[in-house]
Amino acid sequence: MSDREDAGAVFFEITRIGDVQRVAAIDAATGVEVVIQAPANAALADVRALAMRKLDRALAGDEPGETSPPPRPGKIV
Repeated sequence: MSDREDAGAVFFEITRIGDVQRVAAIDAATGVEVVIQAPANAALADVRALAMRKLDRALAGDEPGETSPPPRPGKIV
């Protein structure tokens, strides 16, 4: 599904909220999570692929020319 060299387990959480589905993709090794929203009638394979691409991009780190967002308060539990 992904072209990451060290591709490991990825967990997907899909929640329908009215006419929208919220899709979270979590990398098991790092705990990095990304979230997308899509129409409730969107195909499951499509929303999973989109969330996976967003996760791959988040794990790839900063691209040249982009600035990182400021650090967030809190801690990982």
